[in-house]
Amino acid sequence: MKTRILVSACLLGFPTRYDGKLEPLGSDVLSRWVSEGRVVTACPEVDGGLATPRPAAEIRSAETAAVLDGEGSVVTEVGSDVTDAFVAGAKRALALCREHGLKLALMKEYSPSCGLTQVHNGEFAQRLRPGAGVAVELLHRNGIRVFSELEIALADEALRTADSDDQWRAGPEGK
Repeated sequence: MKTRILVSACLLGFPTRYDGKLEPLGSDVLSRWVSEGRVVTACPEVDGGLATPRPAAEIRSAETAAVLDGEGSVVTEVGSDVTDAFVAGAKRALALCREHGLKLALMKEYSPSCGLTQVHNGEFAQRLRPGAGVAVELLHRNGIRVFSELEIALADEALRTADSDDQWRAGPEGK
């Protein structure tokens, strides 16, 4: 059985972005994964109960971990607190990983849910800061290896390695 991967729905062209725009990744690698049945799709923000379109949201604490620890918040540009929806969506992404035995994820960089290395700084000034999104932080805490769409080649390599490891563990008969 081929290794599967959690993928942000927006990267596949689903209208889940906060602004409702379609911006699929358009990658041959991602298309191959879909055709091979490797992809489990999630949008933590929509899965957490937020509508599309919705006001932009940013993490207000210096560290994303504070959001999961109940000490930080995620707010919209009009000041609404959407922390609970972001945490619920992160928990749903983790539940999907557990349900499907996933150890890998490909998420949307810069997103307050799915950003891997950078997210907006909480001031709604189009400035980034180092850090992960809420869902990515929870996935990391639970041993899920996350890649951004900027690292799709690395994610593909990780899938191939996982397939090889699974085949090796199964033995020469593939049992």
